[in-house]
Amino acid sequence: MDDRRQRSRHHAELQLEVFDLNSGESLGRVVDLTNDGFMLFSEAAVSADSVWDLRLVCAHPVDDIREIRLGADCLWSRPGANGQHCWSGFHIIDLADDQAAALTILLEHI
Repeated sequence: MDDRRQRSRHHAELQLEVFDLNSGESLGRVVDLTNDGFMLFSEAAVSADSVWDLRLVCAHPVDDIREIRLGADCLWSRPGANGQHCWSGFHIIDLADDQAAALTILLEHI
């Protein structure tokens, strides 16, 4: 597969759940994370080319960081091998300065 990432990705050893900021619905959990984006593992498919307002919620807070709020674009989505799960790639498109600083701290703990 053509790897177009500009930054190395980090396997998220922290448990990060992703929620739709508007509906509160859980979308899944973060598998890989960078300053630019993340890969999501979910029960249901996420539409490619869709834009989301999201909360990344830490199961165990790191340096008092409980969540990060951001806007992200789903670049791609693929079903898992068993057809019951989905993998999706997101690019972060909106991140306030304080949230970017929190993301940097989380990445230091991965």
